Amino acid sequence: MTASAAALVLALGFALLLLPPVREPVAALAWAAAALAVTYAGYSALSVAHQSWGAMLGGDEPQRSRIVAWREGLGLAGVLLAAMAPIALGLPATVAVFIALLAAGCWAWSASRRPDAMPALHGAAASSLWLPFRRPAFRRLLAVFMLNGIASAVPATLVLFFVQDRLQAPGSIEPAFLGTYFLCAALSIPLWLGAVKRFGLARTWLAGMLLAIAAFGWAFQLGAGDVVPFLAVCAVSGIALGTDLALPGALLAGVIADAGDRGRHEGAYFGWWNFATKLNLALAAGLALPLLELAGYSPGARGDEALKALTLAYCLLPCALKLAAAAGLYATLVHTKDTP
Repeated sequence: MTASAAALVLALGFALLLLPPVREPVAALAWAAAALAVTYAGYSALSVAHQSWGAMLGGDEPQRSRIVAWREGLGLAGVLLAAMAPIALGLPATVAVFIALLAAGCWAWSASRRPDAMPALHGAAASSLWLPFRRPAFRRLLAVFMLNGIASAVPATLVLFFVQDRLQAPGSIEPAFLGTYFLCAALSIPLWLGAVKRFGLARTWLAGMLLAIAAFGWAFQLGAGDVVPFLAVCAVSGIALGTDLALPGALLAGVIADAGDRGRHEGAYFGWWNFATKLNLALAAGLALPLLELAGYSPGARGDEALKALTLAYCLLPCALKLAAAAGLYATLVHTKDTP
């Protein structure tokens, strides 16, 4: 599959998802499942090629981090636009805007300078597909990425429950929390890029992890009515998110280059990277929600034990996972320093 074909599949899936021809509940669910499968198939193929392109451009750590930061920063702008468009324009116009922007992006891509070899989107040979796992540096980085990703996905899964039941905040303020989080993430990226120039990619990412731990540790103290303090938590954790967006992909590009696989096997590396990203979200929802139910919490519960379980899951579980990821990243730093 070429990048153009992947973009067409993505556009078709998105249109089918937002403009279903059926309304009966069972049929609508089946349609949504099929449309989601088509949409994510196109999106995944296009993402792998796009991320591989960025890695193949190469450069030193600041250069790689700038490439990823621009990609993720504009992606955040897209998230904010996508959140506002259905409310402001309606679903048909949102589909039209999406297709127009996707077409513009594909045109810009085709008109841009490319590396000498771009990865194809057809199935890779089995040896190439498993090649990244023969690189110890990739295995270490992937483990850190997954621990950190699950730590970020758990509060993303539980945030609305925490806002509604722990903070007992009105529903009208929920968009302010999410908007603050993503806006601060986008605004923080230039600051983190400046830190990369001085401290390097890994140490800057480590600082972002520690900042996120401090934010969620503070959130553990919050209770009913603490709306303004939670806005501050969203701002600080959003700033920390900037490192998660801009730096891991740049570190992966460095791993690919150091392994001598640049220009040949980026598709395999980023294929597994994207698989891990989706697996993180699935694990967060698949583990956190059943464990909360076992602990006595269900949406709408306001009992002390139920809220304690929710708070532990939302605040302290991500801190524990982030600490494990930080320890793994620190160990990677030590290993790299000791390796000739």
